[in-house]
Amino acid sequence: MDRPRLTVDPMPSPDALTLHQRRQLAAAAHLERTRPASPMFHESTDPTLEFFYHPRTLSVLVVLLAGFLYVALFVDPSNDMLNTKWGLGALCSVFVVVSIVLFRDGPFIRPHPAFWRGVLALNVLYEMFLVFLLFQSKQSGRQYMRFFDPNLGVVLPERSYGDNCALTLNNVWDGIDIFVLAHSLGWFGKALIIRNHTMCWIMSITFELMEYSLAHQLPNFNECWWDHWILDVFTCNWLGIYVGMKWCEHFKMKTYTWHGIREIPSLRGKLSRAGAQFTPHDWTVYKWAPTRRFKSLAGFVLFA
Repeated sequence: MDRPRLTVDPMPSPDALTLHQRRQLAAAAHLERTRPASPMFHESTDPTLEFFYHPRTLSVLVVLLAGFLYVALFVDPSNDMLNTKWGLGALCSVFVVVSIVLFRDGPFIRPHPAFWRGVLALNVLYEMFLVFLLFQSKQSGRQYMRFFDPNLGVVLPERSYGDNCALTLNNVWDGIDIFVLAHSLGWFGKALIIRNHTMCWIMSITFELMEYSLAHQLPNFNECWWDHWILDVFTCNWLGIYVGMKWCEHFKMKTYTWHGIREIPSLRGKLSRAGAQFTPHDWTVYKWAPTRRFKSLAGFVLFA
C-alpha cells in the first residue's frame, strides 16, 4: 500500500493573485517597512496604540514653533526678567524635544520610551546646571536660586544634632525628623539601582565616614555616635536596603555582582586583573601577509 505523499502548493504568480490579495500583501509590506526600528517593544505593541509608536518629528516641530509664535505675539516684551525666564524655558524645551528624538531608548518602555528619553534629557539639564553652580561662590549660587523663587537665597537656621549625646530614649526620639524618612527612601532607591547587598553596605558606611570628615563645614553633619551608626546605618539605611532588595527579589529583577575580582584565588591573579582594567577590553588581530600577493607587498612597501 502506497503511503500518502505530502505535497506543497506552489507560490502563485503575481498575475494569479486577486486584487484583494495584492492589497493585503502591499499593506503587510508597508507595515513591515514603517514599524519602529527598536526591537525592544514593537513586537508586543497593542495594535490599537500603534499610532503612538510611529515617529512624529514634524508634528512635534510644528507644536514647538506654534508655542514660540504665541510667546512672541502675546507676551509683554518689556519685562526683562520675564523674557529671561521664557528664554530659558524655550531653551530647555528645545533640548528636551531634540533629546526625545535623538536619544536612544532605555530599559523602560511603559508608558512610552519617549517619556523616559525626556526624563533623561531633564536629568542632563539638571546636571549641567549643577556643573555651572560648582564655579560660583556660595553667595552667588544663592542669588541664582532666587531667580527661580524669590523666597530662596535666605540662610536657614542649622539644627545641631551633637549637643547632647547621651544614649537615652528622649534623645533618640528628639533625633528623629524628616531625614529619617529621607535616609530610608534614599537607600530604598539606591538598592533598586545597585542591587547588591555588599555594595550598598559599603556605600552606606562610607557615607557616614564622609559625614565625619565634613562635620567642620556642615554643622548638621556633627551628629552623635549613636545617630551615625544606630539610627542612620543600622536602622534607616538597613531598612531601605532590605526593602529595596526584597522589592528586587519580588519582581524578579536582575541583580548585579560588583566584586568579581574577589573570585580570583591568587594575589598575582588579582593584581593582573587590576592592571588589565587599564588596558583595552580586546585586541584586533591584523594579518598583513605581505609576501602572499604582489598587491599586498606593494601596499606594505608604500605604507612602510
